[in-house]
Amino acid sequence: MKQDIRIEAFLQNLALFKEATLKEVERIAQGTRIVHAARGETLFHKGDPSEGFYLVVFGQVKLAFTSPQGAEKVVEIIGPGMSFGEAVMFLGTPHVVYAQTLSDSMLLFVSKAVVMSELQCNPAFAGKMLGGLSRRLHGIISDVEAYCMHSGAQRVIGYLLRDAEQAEGNHEIDVILPTNKGVIASRLNLTPQHFSRILHDLSQSGLVRVDGRIIHVSDVARLRAAN
Repeated sequence: MKQDIRIEAFLQNLALFKEATLKEVERIAQGTRIVHAARGETLFHKGDPSEGFYLVVFGQVKLAFTSPQGAEKVVEIIGPGMSFGEAVMFLGTPHVVYAQTLSDSMLLFVSKAVVMSELQCNPAFAGKMLGGLSRRLHGIISDVEAYCMHSGAQRVIGYLLRDAEQAEGNHEIDVILPTNKGVIASRLNLTPQHFSRILHDLSQSGLVRVDGRIIHVSDVARLRAAN
């Protein structure tokens, strides 16, 4: 029973279930289990059948695929409070990417059976799930637009400022890169060399200062203006 209570508490604090009622969360919790995964552990491979979806409690997961030439392309980096795997679960198709942890992580695995059962008897819950999927689709479309319409430097600046939308004036921020630069470069559709060169150019221009994974932005407004 103790583990069930913990699962319900985690579900209630995750974005996908923010609008769910306590009864809905309790029913979903019955088909949810906690997954502890060490850094570098593969949660599923491309082509594996989907039996449910994941929610990240803490840690990070990359969704990626490998090209025929062997190059890795990171599609998304999933952090705490985010979910992944819902779309293929609903479609009933195999996974089109693989999922691998970037750090020691704790996740919740929500079974397909419990979700489908809740959807059949609770139309309102279906609307909440659709809202979450729509937000994910909007994010994907924004990414495609950035790849097609924005330069590499614009993509990097946008990434650095993604959590500073409310910053005004000469506001200073420190951006801590969540994983290594190669993974982030792939996420931004850049080569690691191009990503490093852009950071170097921004540093030379006095817009940022790079200290390992910490990117110090001394003037948010000035960096935003360069975008």
